[in-house]
Amino acid sequence: MSAKRTLHEGWTVTGDPGAPLAVTAIPAAVPGEVVSDLLAAGLVGDPYTDRAEQELAWVGRHDWTYRTSFDFEGGDWDGVDLAFDGLDTVARVSLNGAVVGETANMHRRYRFDARTAIREGANELEVAFTAPYTYAEAQRERLGDRPNAYPEPGNFIRKAACNFGWDWGPNLAGVGIWRPVRLETWRTARLAEVVPHVSIEVADGAVKGVVEFAVDLQRAGDADLELVCTAGDQTTTVRVPAGTGAARARVEVPNPRAWWPHNRGAQFLYDAAVSLRSGGEELDSWSHRIGFRKVELDTEPDEDGRPYQLKINGRPVWVKGVNWIPDEALFGRIDPARIERRLRQAVAAGIDYLRVWGGGVYESEDFYRLCDELGLMVGQDFLFACAAYPEEEPFWSEAEAEARDNLARLAPHPSLVTWTGNNENIWGWHDWDWQEPLGDLTWGAGYYHDLLPKLVSEVDGTRPYWPGSPYSGARELHPNEQAHGSVHIWDVWNREDYAHYRDWRPRFVAEFGYQAPPTWATVRRMTTDEPLRAETPNMLWHQKAADGQAKLQRGLDAHLPPVRDFDDWLYFTQVNQARAVRLGIEHFRSLQPYCTGSVVWQLNDCWPVTSWAAIDGEERLKPLWYALKDAYADRIATFQPEGDGVKLVLVNDSDKPWGSVVGFWKCTPQGRINGRALLTIGVAARDTAELVLTGEVAPKPGEFLVTGREDFPRATWFTKEDKDMDWPTAEFTAETRPVPGGVEVKVTAETVLRDLCLFPDRLDPAATVDKALLTLIPGEEAVFTVTSEAIAASAALTAALTSKPVLRAIND
Repeated sequence: MSAKRTLHEGWTVTGDPGAPLAVTAIPAAVPGEVVSDLLAAGLVGDPYTDRAEQELAWVGRHDWTYRTSFDFEGGDWDGVDLAFDGLDTVARVSLNGAVVGETANMHRRYRFDARTAIREGANELEVAFTAPYTYAEAQRERLGDRPNAYPEPGNFIRKAACNFGWDWGPNLAGVGIWRPVRLETWRTARLAEVVPHVSIEVADGAVKGVVEFAVDLQRAGDADLELVCTAGDQTTTVRVPAGTGAARARVEVPNPRAWWPHNRGAQFLYDAAVSLRSGGEELDSWSHRIGFRKVELDTEPDEDGRPYQLKINGRPVWVKGVNWIPDEALFGRIDPARIERRLRQAVAAGIDYLRVWGGGVYESEDFYRLCDELGLMVGQDFLFACAAYPEEEPFWSEAEAEARDNLARLAPHPSLVTWTGNNENIWGWHDWDWQEPLGDLTWGAGYYHDLLPKLVSEVDGTRPYWPGSPYSGARELHPNEQAHGSVHIWDVWNREDYAHYRDWRPRFVAEFGYQAPPTWATVRRMTTDEPLRAETPNMLWHQKAADGQAKLQRGLDAHLPPVRDFDDWLYFTQVNQARAVRLGIEHFRSLQPYCTGSVVWQLNDCWPVTSWAAIDGEERLKPLWYALKDAYADRIATFQPEGDGVKLVLVNDSDKPWGSVVGFWKCTPQGRINGRALLTIGVAARDTAELVLTGEVAPKPGEFLVTGREDFPRATWFTKEDKDMDWPTAEFTAETRPVPGGVEVKVTAETVLRDLCLFPDRLDPAATVDKALLTLIPGEEAVFTVTSEAIAASAALTAALTSKPVLRAIND
């Protein structure tokens, strides 16, 4: 029987002598990375505060050596291997002074034969890392420079591109043993790789789940072997003759329960296992949970262009998505509990799809396992982003090995539904002035159009592949053509106001978004500036987007009254972000079935920063998260422009028909009701209906529309921007009462209250609130539930919940 032992204890890390800071054998966390080790040792400051990131720029330009020792009892083993699930990035692995392997790819697993180097008793293990900048710049010099959206050499090393900084992330390009390491021993043979190809077959009215196990073996001899393969309660045994290094086994499960996204059905999972045996003795084993579901991507041209329609188990899905980046810049801090918190926040917002973006990593087993269990679909990019990538060696072979490894590793997960070749690189070649500087140099096309689709078909075979994001489906088409395939919308934010989302008529939106600073408590973590202002030095350092503050101000000028202080700026920019994205989502949903999904940039942050995220780097919910929850609700009503008028669109993304009475009011800025409408509606399951508003129900200039307190998120329509509306100064009463774990705040409107929000993190950084962005008319009530033991225990803090800057409305 094989044996596996983790080697995570007793590590130290030492810097090279030329580094500006002398680092000798400080404790090192494994899994982890060197910046966290330096921080834990008290040698550097918190890289997330002020400009401390700058002070760590040297780390990625120096070599580092990790060392540990372990005891080995010996034994009659045919194989003794060192298995590394992730080394970041260019490393030489030595055991007792003998080199057993070298690496140059963060994104793949490695296994090194240690039989000749290991000894009984004490053993010394060393992993010596070459500085990532040293390696990448040497490759760039050798192969010739290529365009990159950022002035960094991240496209010349197989390392997470965002490690070198992004327009939302820091440059902390260090090194480390970032995923688990083990010592594995085995006799006779071992399971080198198991890839379950899971599908659903229908024949003669009978449904069966099928698992085709593709098994690769490593042998030490020519013994006959046996594979016992199980899925659910069904088992198949396959004989593997002497000398054979691979085998396939088919297991059929009658009438399986299907896996569905969380808003479509249940997430039934089955146990799958493979046991490798010889002479009745188990030599090695593999186990995983799988789910039976069928994934299709309909991209066949139609009369309008080319759709991008995801189907699960034969049913079209309107994708309610977000983009996902690594949840921490220091990857060693990301544990399963953190991932689970983030994914549960996604589900709570109605999100059903995560696009794992190509500038990050192939996520951990915990990530995909939780997506399986929670019913979150995952679209996985191969890891190429915003740059031209060389196809020469060693990069071609590394790209192939990396893709094969991750296709095999992630194959069991039903949540993984698509593979995409890259992020924005095909678009970059077309539009970002790459072609002249590239000349005849390779830039990655061979990966996206040839290598990767071949490997997806060969290794996986159960999931669709798309060459890029964005991509229109044919090389002769512009890759970001809105009538074809997937698009990214970045004229909004970069150049245009967010109302211009309505100028787009896309088939599928894989990226769009709008910026805002993080929550108050997170701002106070990221900067010590006093007094706080939007343009203070450390606020600007944590704004990585080009002209980001100017773009935020442009949005404020277009929609909102002038800001009076930092509190206004923080609140107004966060509201503007939420409004922008909600407007975009509701517009795209109103276009279904022509448009088939929206994937917002982005769900999460990796550190405290002004960014496009809905959940900031300290795990706090920005107002955008609440807007996503409303915009991605199964049933929504949304007012949309129609010529010079307005229409009401009803979207029913549920399996049941929507029959109801929907009412809305036409109001003056002072909250006087000038008209009412009650509509009897009937919207079929997974369908939309619309009504153009004419006559008395159509709003006049200066009026606004608001739906009643229905069982769907309130819809509003304003004939003027807030800066031009004749809003009265907000008046209300507010009462508090204790509830288990916190405080309830009841607000009763005496005037219109526009985008009412409560920010309890100003009083307790750990506090949360259940709702935000409420527009009330006079006489209406809203009840906020604040979760915070600290606030509940303090009369002063409780009282502070009912006034500025904690309780805010646009017209306050």
